[in-house]
Amino acid sequence: MLTGVRVLDPAAPAGPVELRTRGGRVASVRPAAGPHEGLVVTPAFVDAHVHATATGLLVDGLDLAGCPSATALLDAVAARARDRPGALIWGHGWQDLGWRVPDRDALDRAAAGCPVYLSRVDVHSALVSSALLARAPAAVSAAGWSDGPLSADAHHHVRRAALDAVDPGTRAAAQEAFLRAAAAVGIGVVHECAGPDISSVDDLAALVVRARADPGAPRVVPYWGQAVATAAQARELLAATGAHGLAGDLFVDGSIGSRTAALRLPYADAPGCHGHPYLDADAVGAHVAACTAAGVQAGFHVIGDAAADTLVEGLRSAARRTSPAAVRARAHRVEHLEMVDADQMATLADLGVVASVQPVFDAWWGGPSGMYVERLGADRSRGMNPFAALHAAGVALAFGSDAPVTPLGPWAAVRAAVDHRTAGSGVPEEVALAAHTTGGHRAAGERSPLAGRLVPGAPASYAVWELGDAPRCLRTVQDGRVLHDTL
Repeated sequence: MLTGVRVLDPAAPAGPVELRTRGGRVASVRPAAGPHEGLVVTPAFVDAHVHATATGLLVDGLDLAGCPSATALLDAVAARARDRPGALIWGHGWQDLGWRVPDRDALDRAAAGCPVYLSRVDVHSALVSSALLARAPAAVSAAGWSDGPLSADAHHHVRRAALDAVDPGTRAAAQEAFLRAAAAVGIGVVHECAGPDISSVDDLAALVVRARADPGAPRVVPYWGQAVATAAQARELLAATGAHGLAGDLFVDGSIGSRTAALRLPYADAPGCHGHPYLDADAVGAHVAACTAAGVQAGFHVIGDAAADTLVEGLRSAARRTSPAAVRARAHRVEHLEMVDADQMATLADLGVVASVQPVFDAWWGGPSGMYVERLGADRSRGMNPFAALHAAGVALAFGSDAPVTPLGPWAAVRAAVDHRTAGSGVPEEVALAAHTTGGHRAAGERSPLAGRLVPGAPASYAVWELGDAPRCLRTVQDGRVLHDTL
């Protein structure tokens, strides 16, 4: 029992509350006789887009967030190579804003023969050493090849090689570190967005098994991002991967930061570059129709406005091949959706598509002088991540981190959504909280009106907080299981 707490649920009484649970369910939520003790209780948060192993690897990897120069990056690689000669060097988080990235020769000198994989903050390009390239020879002839950062298909080849170099013990430690970190910030459910260009079937299976075996781990909803053309193929792939749906990071395009998001007009800082499309509308439509017929969620990674065009055209095609009602019933999803116009929003709402979005992207890269302005120019950057417009159009929102792109931390996402850096694009706090709780359950296709709520009969899934400038999670409970506790 919790008493004297404030419960953040639309149906909760105002003022101090007594929250009782029984048998893994909420038994009652009643006004408390005593004073408010200063603690706040929210539903357990859902992070609707994560990459567990890649995030956990940073516990022992090179955290390059805020790296100020190429020299600092190379110094970090050289220090790690001296400490662990010949071992894989895994790093993440650099941004080439205001400095020029080193070429491969410079990285090789620092690496001293070590295989090196250093992903850009958006994880759509990476600096890699020649020793790692030797394990991914197909990268040399793939789209996105260069002497500097590799992007597009070349990047996918080297990322697979880097992940293949991670031994099972290191992977297990990384996944456990991720699950513990998620529970410690009030997250009870995560959606793992895996796929052949992201991780592996073995990696996904290991994460699911680990989470199910650990009573202190958040629940993992596994997605596999690989396109199919028939319902039979969808069923076969689901059986082979154990996935909840064929969604997540099934790439229609890349990212703004790596200039691989597919745009209608060229990048402002790279004339002639329109990004990198991976799927066309026919492939999108076939995948959605196949998943609809198989009774499973489809979903795509979509960032640029040209990619949004492809998505919407594919959805409309699938609705014609099946029916709008059949498509709507599956609650298909789209990840990121950073550039979307009013007509596209209307189609997404009409077809019941859930937008799985990351508000901290705007906090980091939005505003009058952020990365969006540099890549797109001021006019286009003002339309990025239009949460208010999506909500007003009736598109269901689900919030996530895309960890390791942005850190695990639901309150940071809530605040970023409320305090959007473009006037008029933010949402009220109650909408943001719902997107990070009930919205996450809806994004997984859950239809129960009790999911993500703190009302009698709902699952006992909640987090207890000391709020302030840096909210501190004191307890996380999911389906009656205590995942994290410092009370």
